[in-house]
Amino acid sequence: MPNFFLENREMLRKLAVFVAVMFAFGFALVPIYKKICEVTGVNDFMRPEQLKNTQVDATRKIKIEFDANTRNLPWSFKPEFSTLTVHPGELTTVMYEVHNTTSRDMVGQAIPSYGPSQAAEHFKKLECFCFAKQTFVAQETRHMPVVFVVDPALPKDINTITLSYTFFEVPGAAVPPATKTPVGKLEAQAALKPLPG
Repeated sequence: MPNFFLENREMLRKLAVFVAVMFAFGFALVPIYKKICEVTGVNDFMRPEQLKNTQVDATRKIKIEFDANTRNLPWSFKPEFSTLTVHPGELTTVMYEVHNTTSRDMVGQAIPSYGPSQAAEHFKKLECFCFAKQTFVAQETRHMPVVFVVDPALPKDINTITLSYTFFEVPGAAVPPATKTPVGKLEAQAALKPLPG
């Protein structure tokens, strides 16, 4: 009987060590993943592109198709245009309308994808809502821009690029408390003026 308890205690000790090692490994994965993303450029969609001085190629036109989707997120999400024709090197802005259709505050993150995939390195986003998590209060509607340039080095056989965004809910993300907008000078002066009569 004592041998049975010793074996169980030994097994419990091994399991506890295994759990501790796996827990530590889980924490170590986050910086490892970030480093891999930095080296491979996988998470480059999370920051603005560095744009070199480019000339507009007026001799060439590229059709841009805009696609907007949500995944497990009850929001309305759509671009202002479904397609747009641009010249390589031309600075272009397109707006997206996002509406939180729920009665609760939510946090979402948009992830871009491109078709064909080789167009991704030539589609330079200077401003994008996909660079950060987006907090929407209940029933809030917002118009958000994507400012981009198609690199003139885009291969000549690519005449159409599809930019597709998928908005996901960020589970467990803390919704920041609502902040009151500070009163501006004109509003403050109007409040100090005596009422007529």
